[in-house]
Amino acid sequence: MVTKEYLSLAEAAELLGKSKETLRRWDRDGKLEAVREPITDYRVYKKADILTLFGDFITEEQIILNEVEPTNTYTVIELFAGAGGLAIGMEKAGFKCVALNEIDKYACQTLSLNRPHWNVLEGDIKNFSFKSYKDQVDVVTGGFPCQAFSYAGKRLGLEDARGTLFYEFARVVKEVQPAICIGENVKGLLNHDKGKTLEGMISILDEIGYNVVPVEVLKAIHYNVPQKRERLILVGVRKDIPLPYHYPIPSKKIFTLTDALKKGSLYDTDVPHSNGVKYPPNKKEVLDLVPPKGYWRDLPLDIQKEYMGGSFFLGGGKTGMARRIGWDEPCLTLTCSPAQKQTERCHPDETRPFTVREYARIQTFPDEWQFAGSMAQQYKQIGNAVPVNLAKEVGYSIINFLNRYYKTKSSN
Repeated sequence: MVTKEYLSLAEAAELLGKSKETLRRWDRDGKLEAVREPITDYRVYKKADILTLFGDFITEEQIILNEVEPTNTYTVIELFAGAGGLAIGMEKAGFKCVALNEIDKYACQTLSLNRPHWNVLEGDIKNFSFKSYKDQVDVVTGGFPCQAFSYAGKRLGLEDARGTLFYEFARVVKEVQPAICIGENVKGLLNHDKGKTLEGMISILDEIGYNVVPVEVLKAIHYNVPQKRERLILVGVRKDIPLPYHYPIPSKKIFTLTDALKKGSLYDTDVPHSNGVKYPPNKKEVLDLVPPKGYWRDLPLDIQKEYMGGSFFLGGGKTGMARRIGWDEPCLTLTCSPAQKQTERCHPDETRPFTVREYARIQTFPDEWQFAGSMAQQYKQIGNAVPVNLAKEVGYSIINFLNRYYKTKSSN
């Protein structure tokens, strides 16, 4: 059976809208060469080659599937797990989660509520040792916060990062020695402290025995998520593994708010009813005047000035302020508090923030995933999460890597 990394002649022809004979001719001419699929030895096409050479010709409605079956049982430890967005995505991709650490008690309640069999380690990561998992786990993941380091010399070492949560992430990786580690963060990490923070992280992973793949910022809208969220992915591959890691292939299909909240290709039903916060009366009066896909500049000038205050005279578009989302577009990045000042994400038809279940849909959580704590805590957990579908596509890319790694191990 051909894995999803490769396409048969018929699948490649259908993707490109060309005849099989045209593809055979391109193969002979060296324009698009077929290769031997490593498991079956059939002549197939690398999907990545097709997208690199012909991406502009593939219709925007195509959904690129990175799905690949694991050839072994693969395990993951997740640090800073939050409400489980990354963990669910990894589980959907085929991973077995052996331990999760999280300090927030409500997020831990959420994890245990939905997955009673998961080993949830509640508390400060500094208080946990993971040495018993050494050489027993394939992947360590973690969404550590972006914190500056104190530099002791030209190259930052592990000890120089003490006191930061990245230090704890690196410590666990060093203790466990997984084949691959995945860190995720906000896009701002690229420029944090003029790039020195990221530089330091890379040098620390190098010190503990990991080669860092060139860092990429993945846009969630390219991975079946109806939201304009971006996440920086930091991938370290253990130095004794001479295999490249490939990021998941982006899809050209863009899902919208309609796809998130209505029955369709993302969900089998309309979004379930749930509670949600309300805008204060004065804010509702303002947002009542904003049309779908509109924002503060669509307000009368006197209301613009009153609502924006000093921000009115500053530069920049500030297009997220007093913003009403349209049905036919992805949502802007969700915040941790849907009614907070000047980061409005207003429902298209009703003048209100999105409800808890609408929030969860926009983050591609399954409807059956319940959130513990007060409504404010639930919004915070969802707003902080990695979108589940993005996590799943990253998970597939890791399985692809591990399949190749274990194949080389078994042949040695």
